[in-house]
Amino acid sequence: MKKLILSLLIITSSIFVNGQENSWSLQKCFDTAMQNSIDIKVKQLEVTKAQKLYTNPLLELFPSVSLNGNHSYNFGSTIDPTTNNRVSSDIQWDNFFLSANMNILDFNNLATAKKNKIEIEMARADKSVIEYEYKLQLLEKYFDALFSQELVKIQKEQLKNSTFNLTRIEKEVEIGNKPQSDLYDIQLSYSQDEKRLMEAEQLFETQKLQLFQLMNFKVENLDDVILETYLANEAEAVSTEINNPKIQFAELLYKSSKTDISIQRSVNRPTLSAFYQLSSFYSSPINQPNANVVAFRTQLDDNKNHQVGLQMSIPIFTGFRNNKRIKASKIESERTKLLSEQEKIKIEQQIELENTRKKQYVKLSNNLKNTLKYAQESFKTTQSKFTSGKIDAVGYNSVKNQLLSSEYDFLKNNLLMQYASLKINLIQKNVL
Repeated sequence: MKKLILSLLIITSSIFVNGQENSWSLQKCFDTAMQNSIDIKVKQLEVTKAQKLYTNPLLELFPSVSLNGNHSYNFGSTIDPTTNNRVSSDIQWDNFFLSANMNILDFNNLATAKKNKIEIEMARADKSVIEYEYKLQLLEKYFDALFSQELVKIQKEQLKNSTFNLTRIEKEVEIGNKPQSDLYDIQLSYSQDEKRLMEAEQLFETQKLQLFQLMNFKVENLDDVILETYLANEAEAVSTEINNPKIQFAELLYKSSKTDISIQRSVNRPTLSAFYQLSSFYSSPINQPNANVVAFRTQLDDNKNHQVGLQMSIPIFTGFRNNKRIKASKIESERTKLLSEQEKIKIEQQIELENTRKKQYVKLSNNLKNTLKYAQESFKTTQSKFTSGKIDAVGYNSVKNQLLSSEYDFLKNNLLMQYASLKINLIQKNVL
C-alpha cells in the first residue's frame, strides 16, 4: 500500500512539474514553425503546380487524335458528291473525319520542356529561400527572447539581495543603529530593482509572444514557457563550402533565362510532323421523294478515304521581331548571370562579417569573464562593509550596479557568440 501511494505521489508530482514548465528548444521552435507557416504551405503548392505543368518530351510524341463531323445543305446548281457531276438540285450531305497528328521533331517543344523542368527546381529553390529567411527571423526572435529570459534571472537575484538588505536596514533603523537616510537610500535602490525586474519580465513576455506569433502557434499559458539555452558546438571543423538557397535560386534563374533564348531560336528552326486522316461522307437529295438514294452504311463504305504522310515546315523569313526577341533574351540572360554572381558575393560577405563578429565576441569573452569575477568579489566585500556600517547605501548601490552591468555584459556576449555560430551555419549550410 505504501509503495502504491509513493508511486501515485511521484506520478502526480511529475504531472504537476510538466504542467508548470513548458520547455521549448530552438529546434522545437523551428519544427513547429515549419509545420504551421502559411507562406511555406503556399510555396509547396507552387512546387506541386510546377510538377503538374511539366510534360516529358517523350509524351509530346503521342499523337493528338480528333473526330470531326459536319452536316450541310447545297441549294440550286451544285456538285453531286456521289457522281461528281453538276446537277440542278438541292442536296444535303454529311462529312466525317478522323484525324491524328504527331510532332516528330519540334525544337520549341524540347526547349519548353527543358524550361518547365527548371521551373520545378526553381519552385523548390524558392520554397527553400522562404524557409531560409524564415529560419533567420526565428533565430533572431528566439535569441531576443532568450536574452530577456536570462536577464530576468539576473534581475531576480538582484531583487533578492535588495530585499534582504531592505529588511535588515529597516530593523536597524527601528533599533537606532542606522539613520533614516540609509533606509531612504536602500528603499530607492529596492524600488529601482523592482522596476528593472518588471521591465525585464514585460519585455520577455512581449518577445515570447512575438516568437510564437511568428511560429503561428498559440500556447495555452505563455507564462509557463521556458526557452532552452542553446550551447553552440565550437569544436566543429569550419567548412568553406557554401550551400545557400539564395545562391541556388539565382543560378537556376540564370539557367532558366538561357532556355528562353532556345525557345526564341526554335521559331527559326524546322518542324517535322506526321499525320493520318480517315474520312467519308453521305449525301441525299432534298425534296425528291422518287430519287434512288444509296443506303447510309453503303455510302460510308464506298466513300471511305485514307490519307497518311509527313509534313516539314522550314521557316524562311519570320520577320525582324523574333531576332529582336532573341537579342533581348540574351541581354536578360546576362543580367541574371550578374545577379547570380552578386548574390554569391553578398552571401560570402555576410559570412565574413558574421565570422568577424564572432571572433570579436570570443576575444572579448575573457575580459568580460575577468571583469565579472572582479565585480563579484568587490560586491562580496562591499556587502560586508555595508553590513558592518563602514560604507553608506550610496556606495553600496554603486558597486551593486557595477555587478549588474558586468553580469549583463557577460550574458549578452555569451549569447551573441552562440547566435553568431548558429547564424553562420544557417547562412553557409542552411542548417543549425
